[in-house]
Amino acid sequence: MSDHCSPTFDQLATELGFSCKTAGGPVEFRNPLHLENWTLPVLEVLVILGAVLTLSYAIQRLRRHGDPTNLVLWLGATAYLFIIEPPLYFPAAFGIGAHVDTMFAHNVFTVDFLWGRLPLYIVAIYPFMATLAFETVRRLGVFRRYGVLAGAVCVGFVHHAYYEVFDQIGPQLKWWEWSTGNSLNQPMFDSVPLSSIVVFAALWPMSLAFCVQLFVGRHVDAGRRLPAAQLVWRTVAIGILGALGTFVLPLPATVFGANDTTVRGVLYAAELIVLSVVAAVLLVVQWRRLRRGEVVPVHTNPVVRAYSVVYVAVLALFWVTALPDFLHANHGWARHGGPTGNAGYTVVCFVIAILCSAALFGRSGTRVTAPVGTAPEAAAVAG
Repeated sequence: MSDHCSPTFDQLATELGFSCKTAGGPVEFRNPLHLENWTLPVLEVLVILGAVLTLSYAIQRLRRHGDPTNLVLWLGATAYLFIIEPPLYFPAAFGIGAHVDTMFAHNVFTVDFLWGRLPLYIVAIYPFMATLAFETVRRLGVFRRYGVLAGAVCVGFVHHAYYEVFDQIGPQLKWWEWSTGNSLNQPMFDSVPLSSIVVFAALWPMSLAFCVQLFVGRHVDAGRRLPAAQLVWRTVAIGILGALGTFVLPLPATVFGANDTTVRGVLYAAELIVLSVVAAVLLVVQWRRLRRGEVVPVHTNPVVRAYSVVYVAVLALFWVTALPDFLHANHGWARHGGPTGNAGYTVVCFVIAILCSAALFGRSGTRVTAPVGTAPEAAAVAG
């Protein structure tokens, strides 16, 4: 695949310690003990296991309760991945090489696809994190009380918190490397492009959640059963429209900041601030109403409830073990690693992620969404 080794990707691959010209094939397996450092295989296990468990629960939810929402979310997030990622890996092959250069390169992991471009854990992280965020907001009943758009905004906010504790440490631990010379990655927020913080951490899950709830979730909440054929086309539509939403939502920044990275950065930040303020208010109000017993919680997803704690704990472990190198960084570069993220921003995101995880616990004996075709208020079960 050497004909697809653009100069930028070749440079990034070399800096990460592997050769673009000899990187695998469609699929490649490596010894996990021979990776860059111990965090890479641990990260793989954490994310892939999370994706498998959330998929298993989604299938179980459909079979036992007739609720396809989780499965559609999982598949829609995966469809989104395969729409968005390949053109970023091979811009020339998709005819956009004159406009889009390589934006980043992943390091090589135990299982890689597409000639070292796509680690398996990246395939898994899209549906895994989308499920964490969506189920948190769904349990609090935000969609039912405030509607599809408000719920989607909250999903973007929650996903952003979970994602940024990962995004801010990835470059330091050499999980990937950004092309800082690419204008599309400007402005940078320490080691992470502001576009990644806003678009991929907040706006794409917001777009996905909006489509999932609009096409499927609200019908399930109303007790309507969707035939299999409808679920298929709705899932495809969710993947396509979710990707389209990721293009539309950041348009103010991409259009008005096309020739000015400062303007672009200000508009990106403004979008994130507005989203965060709206979501934080809605989530806090709904959580307080839930604590006071004023609303009946939607079903508790036991996988998300338990695994959100595991995820936050493992990411905290990564940060604790990387802290010495972070503290001894020289001009933004870790002593034995790559560029460092923003510690203060990460702490804020950790606090939000911990609070979101805590919101999944609490009142026991809560009711769950009834099987499709029955009244939502029927059938109380243990939470």
